[in-house]
Amino acid sequence: MSDTFTNQGSKVLSISAKDILAIGFRRKRIIVMTFSAIFLGSLLLGILSPASYQAHTKLLVKRERVDPVITPGKDEPMMSHDDVTEEELNSEVELLESDDVLRQVVTATGLDSHRSLLSFGNANSEEGRIAKATTRLRAALQVDAVKKSNLISITYSSGDAQLCARVLNKLNETYIEKNTDVHRPHGQYKFFDQQAERYKQELSQVEEQLKQFAAEPGGASPLLERDNTLQKLSEFSATLDQTKAEMAATEQKIHTLEQQAGIVPNRITTQLRQTDDAAVLQQYKSTLLSLELKRTELLTKYQATYPLVQEVDKQIADTRTQLANEESKPVKEQTTDQNPTYQYVATELAKAKADYSALQAKSIATQAIVGTYRKKAEDLQQKGITQQDLLRTQKADEDNYLTYLKKREEARMSDALDQRGILNVIVAEQPVEPVIPTGSPWMTFVLGFVMAIILSMGAALLVDYLDPSFRTPAEVLSELNIPVLAAVPHYRMAASGNGNYGERLDVTPVVVGAGGTEPGSVQ
Repeated sequence: MSDTFTNQGSKVLSISAKDILAIGFRRKRIIVMTFSAIFLGSLLLGILSPASYQAHTKLLVKRERVDPVITPGKDEPMMSHDDVTEEELNSEVELLESDDVLRQVVTATGLDSHRSLLSFGNANSEEGRIAKATTRLRAALQVDAVKKSNLISITYSSGDAQLCARVLNKLNETYIEKNTDVHRPHGQYKFFDQQAERYKQELSQVEEQLKQFAAEPGGASPLLERDNTLQKLSEFSATLDQTKAEMAATEQKIHTLEQQAGIVPNRITTQLRQTDDAAVLQQYKSTLLSLELKRTELLTKYQATYPLVQEVDKQIADTRTQLANEESKPVKEQTTDQNPTYQYVATELAKAKADYSALQAKSIATQAIVGTYRKKAEDLQQKGITQQDLLRTQKADEDNYLTYLKKREEARMSDALDQRGILNVIVAEQPVEPVIPTGSPWMTFVLGFVMAIILSMGAALLVDYLDPSFRTPAEVLSELNIPVLAAVPHYRMAASGNGNYGERLDVTPVVVGAGGTEPGSVQ
């Protein structure tokens, strides 16, 4: 780097190739040491590191096989979309890289047998080795979903060509098993078979209960008998109500007839005649005639004032009075007969009382019949409920039995398809043991050489930048901001490897004068 100073003391900085070479000469030891270390390391890495191999495989995700959805219903919805979505492909990729799949591959291929001297504590245990091997396997695997396709590409890198193919084969096998377990877990056939047998036994028990129930009185068709009983109960209830109504009417009739019987006479007059008493009148007339004849005879002998005549006159007057009384009171002849109204009332009253007694007996008998039919209807209703409950249980057990029988057959078909390998995931490209390694030692050498040059130059520039000493007049001017009149090289003596002295370590400019002069270009 050269600096040009003007008359006003200002500077113009410029970097040249000579300045860069000067840094190289000043820091040649750092450059040589850094270059040698990196390049020798790359040489050792290229010579000692084994060849790396890569194996490839591809999986095809499709939707040709449709499994029924497990639901408690008889009819299951069918998932029948042919396209495989990006989310489904990503799910399969995550399933491929899941810990349980990789751990099975590790234990099956022996990747966990590697022991590291740098591992401490639980790292050398079986679980620690499996965990480390799983991590290394995940780092060595490259799983990608191929865009605009249903393919999943898997690449595995290792120094053992046979191990590459073996790992990918085991990965495909384990993943397909895992995919089958995830999308259709095993054990469905056994579960459905157990449930079908269970409901078959329950169905047999319910049918046996129905058979025993039908053997009981009224157990064949209790609801039909209940309806007939209710109809008869309704008829007898109506008869009972009618009988009670008739009893009330008869009771009122009896009360009315009893009142009429107390008012209507038992007998009535049928004929009434008035006649004189002829015998009495004739006797009075005969007596009067005799007394008149006797008075006439006495008048012939005595005077009218004679006491005997007066006595006869008095007898004649009494006789005439009695005759007149008898003539004024004729003899009444009255004929009576039984009253027909009274007989009708009595007859109706007796008939009403007899009817009332009959109606009472009929009411009691009908009441007993109604109670019997009501009790029978209640028993039949309870039996009907029990029968309906048994029939519902039978229907539910039958439906469940047929449902699980169908699901068992579907599970058997799915198991058969799994055994035949008819899946929605197949290996589209089988892994092949690689023959040509993916890396070359010469490439390592070239990369090491380039990296050694870049890093050694960078180290030299960094050390030179961090060095606080002045090496050129320009640095003095830039830091102290004073003109430099002269620069004296400074030599430091240091012992070399062969014991000689006099090697120059750096050049330190020394300020000799300042101010007022017009400096020229100083290198």
